[in-house]
Amino acid sequence: MAYTQKQVDKFLRQKYISELEKVSKNLFSMFRDESMNASKFVEKFTKLMKRLESIQTMPLDIEYFKELELYIHQLYRQITLDEQLTDQMLGQIREIQMDNLNRLQKLKHSNSHKKAKHKNKIIDEDSW
Repeated sequence: MAYTQKQVDKFLRQKYISELEKVSKNLFSMFRDESMNASKFVEKFTKLMKRLESIQTMPLDIEYFKELELYIHQLYRQITLDEQLTDQMLGQIREIQMDNLNRLQKLKHSNSHKKAKHKNKIIDEDSW
């Protein structure tokens, strides 16, 4: 059975999104881990990015996934452009990056709670 191009694209997009989510979750746990030093962080983040880059990049339509992809790539550029990430630098960026990851999670969950069909129903009931 041959797969259509649409099915192949959907599979590749889901695979890419899944890998983005894995990188995000790993970043959050690495930032939360106080015992994580800079060299281990860079090593693990580099491995995660190599795995992500080995997967074919797909165009993303949902705002959350676009923002997540942008965030991960920007953080990687920031980490790799610094000649040597020190433990002190990691401590400084830890809170900021955890806030950014939390902001992304809020963006992800905000869309799941705002259904237009339910908003209209509530507004109609209030007008009685």
